[in-house]
Amino acid sequence: MMNRAELADFLRRSRERLRPEEVGLTAGPRRRTPGLRREELSQLAGMSADYLMRLEQARSPQPSPQILAALAKALRLSTDERDHLYLLAGHRPPAGPLAGNHVRPGLLHLMDRLAGTPAQLLSDLGDLLVQNEQAESLFGCTCTVEEENRNLVWMWFTMPIVREAYPEEEHDPHGREHVADLRAAVARRGADPTALALVDRLRDASAEFTALWELHEVAVRRTSRKRLRHPVVGAMEFDYEALLTPAEDQRLVIYTPPPGSATYEALELLREVGPRTAHRSHR
Repeated sequence: MMNRAELADFLRRSRERLRPEEVGLTAGPRRRTPGLRREELSQLAGMSADYLMRLEQARSPQPSPQILAALAKALRLSTDERDHLYLLAGHRPPAGPLAGNHVRPGLLHLMDRLAGTPAQLLSDLGDLLVQNEQAESLFGCTCTVEEENRNLVWMWFTMPIVREAYPEEEHDPHGREHVADLRAAVARRGADPTALALVDRLRDASAEFTALWELHEVAVRRTSRKRLRHPVVGAMEFDYEALLTPAEDQRLVIYTPPPGSATYEALELLREVGPRTAHRSHR
């Protein structure tokens, strides 16, 4: 919903903070108002001064994303200021730069501190970027797997052995979750070639994936319950919690035992037996 009063105030304050020399103009000896004149900003943004006046007086209709982009550029707004402008105008801010496969040192440090809790860092497309030792003990190491095959959605639909660790009655729900989450990520990325190539590869490789993809179900996976069977410590149950990074193309996934469950003891035993006993599909 558009907040006309706040939008008007933010535009006016931003214009007053911008010095003429910052946009290549000369201040001149007779300038009495701080910052840019309304006519100067309208010229820089490619719009009429009358329309800008109505915006600053909270009398305008909702501006389009194209108008907002022009104003953000003309006002030299930072990314946070640009996003604030879009939100005040009632629009979703444009997506920022993707983090890609780069893992920030702070996230690595946080994962190291989660020594007793399985944790993975995934891309929004399902690529496994890094995991801590407890997650490796639980799910196995992918260090010997080709980089293009370290995608959890790809593994689920093309490597049947991966499903053996999960109860059979949950195979279908897990598959639908994978596809619905991938749908949301692909839509966020727009015409991103990496995302589109992954979908094409999955459609070529799996009729099951293709059938689920055509259902057009969408659901970002943030929390869920995951049950699996480890070959040494037996049945385990986890609450799945995904923490999104600011760029939204990476998520830190933490697996915690439900309160009062026997998984606490199983995790302690898992820490002792180590990664060598992980499910054979990942060894």
